[in-house]
Amino acid sequence: MTSSPARTKASSPEPSGLPASSPLRGILFLIASTVVFSVADVITKQLASTLPPPEVAWMRYVTFALVIIPVVLLKGGPGLLRSRRPKLQVLRGCGMVGSSLLFIASLPSLPVADATAIFFVSPILIMALSVFFLGETVGWRRWSAAAFGFIGVMIVVRPGTGAFQFAALLPMMAASSWAVGAVVTRKIVGDHAFTTLAYSALVGTVVLSALMPFNWVTPDATEIGLGLSMGVLFAIGHWFIVLAYRHGNASMIAPFSYVQLIWAGSLGYLVFGTVPDAWTITGAGIIALSGLYAAYRERVRAMEKKFPA
Repeated sequence: MTSSPARTKASSPEPSGLPASSPLRGILFLIASTVVFSVADVITKQLASTLPPPEVAWMRYVTFALVIIPVVLLKGGPGLLRSRRPKLQVLRGCGMVGSSLLFIASLPSLPVADATAIFFVSPILIMALSVFFLGETVGWRRWSAAAFGFIGVMIVVRPGTGAFQFAALLPMMAASSWAVGAVVTRKIVGDHAFTTLAYSALVGTVVLSALMPFNWVTPDATEIGLGLSMGVLFAIGHWFIVLAYRHGNASMIAPFSYVQLIWAGSLGYLVFGTVPDAWTITGAGIIALSGLYAAYRERVRAMEKKFPA
């Protein structure tokens, strides 16, 4: 599962006991999250070559829950497990677990770099859904950036050519599911960030556990070790994102998520020997540029509202 450059945290109380806000720290934490998520994706691809994708996702979420729930209880006690908007939290959790499951299902057939590049269409989808479900206003510049980003996705996917694979649609579907979860997150007001993390872990574990009787393959010791490592990295990556947005403005920090495209390509080459072709590099570059411009325009609009002429 990749990190997303979209702002997905709820407008809620921040974790306590953290250092003072620092944009540079926020950027460094977000870049660290991209490294962690890229390593986790490489491990995920390895596991998905021998185990069913739902089981790989289940291993990820069970470990995530075992890591994050004790942290939540230590930080704030059982009260942090209670949400003011539980239905929205469950809906958000379903969006996130659906995204993970679809992304993992794509990895046996796609290089990590390709799947990651396609998934980064999610900020564009979040922007579009925000118009319809949150009533946000999007100007022609950001719509143009969105169109530009879709062109980048089409370059990577290349529908209608011999290079097209059905699996390439799975990261797009994963991005759509993530976008739904992100939009729902923006409607969750009053919950602590830890509460949202806990619900993500619990909802994912419950949903995927229900699928296990139909998708179980007994893992060997190596697969268990890889699964635990993947889940721990998944939890660390999400915690780094929480810290990143604690330290800086989302529109300033979020564009650095695109660094993950570099790690995905590099690790894919080092571990699997796959080299992104010119089409993937070009498409990924276009996707990144469109996302960066959209983030820039969002920052400009925020400044205009804060300091009207």
